[in-house]
Amino acid sequence: MSAAGQVQPKLIIHVGAGSSLKNKGEIEVVRQDLYKFIDVIYGKLLTGTAARTAVVLGCQLLEDDPRFNAGKGSVLQSDGQIRMSASLMDGATQRFSGVINVSRVQHPIDLANFLQGSADRVLSDYGSAELTRELQTPIFDPLIDVRLQEWEQERLFHFHKTMASVIAEKEPPVDPVDPHARRGTIGVVALDTQGQLAVGTSTGGKGLERIGRVSDSAMPAGNYATTDAAVSCTGIGEDIIDECLAARIVVRVTDGLSLQTTFERSFTEADRNNRDLGAIAIDKTGAIAWGKTSEVLLAAYHDGGQISDTLEVGPGTKTAVC
Repeated sequence: MSAAGQVQPKLIIHVGAGSSLKNKGEIEVVRQDLYKFIDVIYGKLLTGTAARTAVVLGCQLLEDDPRFNAGKGSVLQSDGQIRMSASLMDGATQRFSGVINVSRVQHPIDLANFLQGSADRVLSDYGSAELTRELQTPIFDPLIDVRLQEWEQERLFHFHKTMASVIAEKEPPVDPVDPHARRGTIGVVALDTQGQLAVGTSTGGKGLERIGRVSDSAMPAGNYATTDAAVSCTGIGEDIIDECLAARIVVRVTDGLSLQTTFERSFTEADRNNRDLGAIAIDKTGAIAWGKTSEVLLAAYHDGGQISDTLEVGPGTKTAVC
């Protein structure tokens, strides 16, 4: 805490979890992207921007990057349509809002942000479409060529895969039936100078799924915050839902467990249940945490002194708190 009574802000973001990055060059590309976003978002926090505002900004920036599976660059469901989901939770008010399977918008997180002030705070596809009309949100096509090519290629194999390779590469996947897909859901967790927490998560889904499948990203299972802690999850949505991971972590912290103990216990349980997932978090003390059961978690954070990341942490279940 500073002499003026302000808290040192903290920030952590993720852009997915899954199989390991291919090489050092790819790691550096992702690292440069993440650090660029951290610089912008953390700079806002240092100026006194509220956690919720910073989280929305961070999600917007990540939704605009076609490398990731949220907003522009989102994957296609099995019928060739893009359906995105996003949610926002303000720890100060303990208020959750979100949209499920929305189409043709640039920033799904903006709709979740608007719904923070609504009596009806989670909308499905039809409700989300109506909200975009009410707000006169410009129509936006998030489809990029790599995603379309991937869907067309998979159609030739009669949708053999159960999900897309959802971190967009500059070229389509070399092996169209590679089962080791990557998850590219994005998430932002922030602690502001007033000690308030907020979290946002946005996704295009796992890709190639049954029409209308709903992601964990628009549920408290994947995105949750109170005054005690805030958590965003990534990985296989069904695994995250089965663990109710984000809410479970926050409740344990609220009940008095340290963030470190909570992550160790929660990820030990997830590993025992053969889950494929990851999570990032910040608690009210400013502790930053991450954990994964997947091969890699694509995350970066600012601890108030420097930027670090999780890109080269080896396979296997791991957690860390700083």
